[in-house]
Amino acid sequence: MDKKKILVVDDDQDMQKMLRLSIEASGYEFMSVSDGAEMLKAINTKTPDLILLDVMLPNMDGYTALREMRKEDKFKDLPVIVLTGKEQQKVGDLFALEEIAHFVEKPFDSRDLMGKIKESING
Repeated sequence: MDKKKILVVDDDQDMQKMLRLSIEASGYEFMSVSDGAEMLKAINTKTPDLILLDVMLPNMDGYTALREMRKEDKFKDLPVIVLTGKEQQKVGDLFALEEIAHFVEKPFDSRDLMGKIKESING
């Protein structure tokens, strides 16, 4: 069986490294890009099973990238977990209509995040 693919969209290299370790240790395939525009290209090349999406990104922010992605029918049900350094209350309303799987504030507990990933991928 193919490994489930997780796309991390975050411009922080240290965050990408930390997430790579957790994701690969949990048996998933790790993919990463650094901004929203790259995310839109990447999902059309190799569709992930889940996206971990940062909000504050260069070139195209996470919210805009998510809105653009959801315009395409094939990505309407793709699970997205939003990672943010901002308080959920401040940006949660922005994402309310975009059907995200979970909202995770940085810093976060890796075990908690991996549980949310597993739940989101497996339903």
